[in-house]
Amino acid sequence: MSAVAREVMAAWPEIDGLVTCAGLQGAVGRTATIDPGSWSATVRANLDGTFHAIRAFHDALRRSSRRAKIVCFSGGGATRPRPNFSAYGAAKTAVVRLVETIAEEERAAPLDINAIAPGAINTRMTDEVVALGPGVAGPAEYQAALRQKEAGGASMDRALDLVEWLLSPASDGISGRLISAQWDDWVALARRKDELAASDICTLRRITPKPG
Repeated sequence: MSAVAREVMAAWPEIDGLVTCAGLQGAVGRTATIDPGSWSATVRANLDGTFHAIRAFHDALRRSSRRAKIVCFSGGGATRPRPNFSAYGAAKTAVVRLVETIAEEERAAPLDINAIAPGAINTRMTDEVVALGPGVAGPAEYQAALRQKEAGGASMDRALDLVEWLLSPASDGISGRLISAQWDDWVALARRKDELAASDICTLRRITPKPG
């Protein structure tokens, strides 16, 4: 990634945006019986890949003449348990915490970093679940993938619109959030930036009951 960053910076005088969207579904199966090497490789590809990309381009982003933006892809089990997809789900959850942590560390810098959940879009990963079948992916995941393929899946345009919005000045000041492309009214967040910044909205938090 450092070599890629050097090539990019040699071609462009300024970098003001980074999107980390590469990933793989990787190891699928019951956590207690899955191959540990495959499980670890899945986490490394999705989590370490995001970290190394951010680290490689960080200095260039900080030198941008405008407010810099980083958009990281999460989803895939980051907000709920996803049986048989523990490696992918754990990595995507960790991406959100990585985003939240960097947002806190860079709070004083002209830099916004957010994670997005793109939604159940028909991709190669959907085909993989169908090919694995209910015995490996689990009956619920298998049936959901079949329904998704038949219905056409979530809107790719909606996900791309969110990425474009987060890269634009319209989202300046919104940072450290996990935003759903399909379900959140993310355009409205721009009108409530102060309220958002002072809350746990669009974050991963432990909810505790009120006393009594």
